[in-house]
Amino acid sequence: MTVPKSNYFTTASSFSGTLFEIKHSITKHFNLEENNRNLQIENIKLRSKIPSFLYERQKDSIPVQDTIHQQQYHYIPATIINSTTTSRNNFFTLNIGKTQGINRGMGVFSSKGVVGIIHASSTHFSIVKSVLTSDINIDVMIEGNGAFGLLKWNGEDPNVGYISGITNDIKIAIDSKVITRGGSGIFPKGLSVGRVTAVKPIEGKSVWKIEITFSEKYNSLENVYVINNLFRNEMILLENDNGEQ
Repeated sequence: MTVPKSNYFTTASSFSGTLFEIKHSITKHFNLEENNRNLQIENIKLRSKIPSFLYERQKDSIPVQDTIHQQQYHYIPATIINSTTTSRNNFFTLNIGKTQGINRGMGVFSSKGVVGIIHASSTHFSIVKSVLTSDINIDVMIEGNGAFGLLKWNGEDPNVGYISGITNDIKIAIDSKVITRGGSGIFPKGLSVGRVTAVKPIEGKSVWKIEITFSEKYNSLENVYVINNLFRNEMILLENDNGEQ
């Protein structure tokens, strides 16, 4: 059987076109991943220059060959490869682990806001306890008036959290920005958490229940950063020693 030359070239052209589309799709995928990683690296460089993320050294009377500011936080870019947002306690799996210096207790955030805290890590992977867990406690504050409390989640709406511990003698305005306080050493001060959407009294208690809408949409999150506070162990040791006295 002889295949007409015109049919042959049509079939060959179609096949070549399909291969080109597959190659283009694969190339586009890897280029997108590379672009995302490059963008993460640029974000890290920019954050490293923010004054609130730096430790300011006190000037000594003796001249020293050093700068006034010293880097306090290192940021390690990561990708979420598995996640849940509809359970009572939700966790994210990251594609980095102990090989990259990831350990339990490190903070995790995205370009939009706080994500959670490292719960466990293996050689190449780590698990994040997200803010969407029943026992999450992150110290936060209301930007502007300095009122501070603990960030919590009620296990229902993945877009809504609440703050406990702020007394009802403090006026809290709707749409106030909520940021990290930085007291625990897990997160630097000033990372976005969300905005106040409701302020409600709690019967029989002298504190508000403050509802917030999270800055980040956790059900579509992909790229994050893990925080390594270079001074955290020093702070913990000092606080523990002081508590034993």
